[in-house]
Amino acid sequence: MLGPFPIILIAVVLYNLTLFGGAAAGQHDMAAILAQSFTINMFSGDGWKVTLGDLFVTLSLAFLFVEVIKATRSSSRAILNHALSMLTFIGALAEFLVLKGFGTSVFFFITAMCLFDVVAGYTISIITARRDLELRPREYGTYERE
Repeated sequence: MLGPFPIILIAVVLYNLTLFGGAAAGQHDMAAILAQSFTINMFSGDGWKVTLGDLFVTLSLAFLFVEVIKATRSSSRAILNHALSMLTFIGALAEFLVLKGFGTSVFFFITAMCLFDVVAGYTISIITARRDLELRPREYGTYERE
């Protein structure tokens, strides 16, 4: 559907929009924005307190899962996806280290997931390519492992 577009970039963009949108609305403390919470009543009677930061991390994990599934494909679009994923990680790392409001645990986890996306993508692609190269043609059109 989105081809080479790194889905994990959506989490980075949403964090950026939340930070810059909060700043435009007069809220300059990202930790306070991420600490906003609501409670879900459980069947046990407990109240589960969920923060905006928890939602960011959960959404980012779902995007990371999609990225790992996308990494199993071997095509030229997958190579472009790996390159764009690397750029996403570099951008997120730069924001984490340099920009005010990005030095939070939530954004650290998003940045770490961007790194995992890059490493998993290249690792899966290499393993898949090696497996494809290990098959060599044998007589009469069948294949054997080397």
